Amino acid sequence: MDRHPIVAGRFYDGQPGRLHAEVDGFLARAEGRQEDRTLLAMVPHAGYVFSGEVCGKTLGKARLASTVLLLGPNHTGRGERSSLWPDGVWNIPGGALPVNTGLAEALLEADPAIKADTSAHMSEHSIEVVLPFLHRLNPETTIVPICISAPTLESLERVGEAIGRVLKDFRSPVSIVVSSDMSHYISSADARKMDGMALEPIMILNPAGLYDAVRSRHISMCGVLPVTTGLYAAKILGATHAELVAYANSGEFSGDFEQVVGYAGVLVG
Repeated sequence: MDRHPIVAGRFYDGQPGRLHAEVDGFLARAEGRQEDRTLLAMVPHAGYVFSGEVCGKTLGKARLASTVLLLGPNHTGRGERSSLWPDGVWNIPGGALPVNTGLAEALLEADPAIKADTSAHMSEHSIEVVLPFLHRLNPETTIVPICISAPTLESLERVGEAIGRVLKDFRSPVSIVVSSDMSHYISSADARKMDGMALEPIMILNPAGLYDAVRSRHISMCGVLPVTTGLYAAKILGATHAELVAYANSGEFSGDFEQVVGYAGVLVG
């Protein structure tokens, strides 16, 4: 089954030429490139006018494999707790990224909690918004998208470690890209403080610490579940360090610093 874009023309330009130019401009702002393969990248998923620069700086610096596992939050509440899109292509303006069915099948076999399900993805924007960047970096990229909404730390750990084992043994290298915005609709000063509390455990590769910090301090980080899952997987893959590539908030682009959304770009290797 193929997926067609739902936020083209709203979150990003729906005309291919303008979209390509915009994404290329964001990617060009990256400072250098990682020497080793990126195991995990965390990037935001807001409209490009707000978060495109953070996403571009981060993915432009990453060294992604040609197969990418995409983990995103489930804003709609539809579908399974770990919903994997199993086949077909994901269309974007001017291109498409095919699902890597071999990897999809291996992940579905790895843990019964991971289920083939398209309903969670049909009205969900968090993974779609990242795809134009991946396509411009490498139009031969293949993907496996998973929406994560499992509520408990134990379930996230189990699924994350199952994913890590599959990626470790897969026949070709795979990078993980996780989609998440940070704090929502608080002042710029408060967002920087709260986001710092969430980023601190990410920087030391502590998924349980991230989950606990967000839950106990009521940090409105929409992608805490996929990021937690991704960190468990990255640790199985041998991750040793993380780098905060970029941080910004919507007020820097809108001028409204009283009601902002935070955006962070992190690379894990």
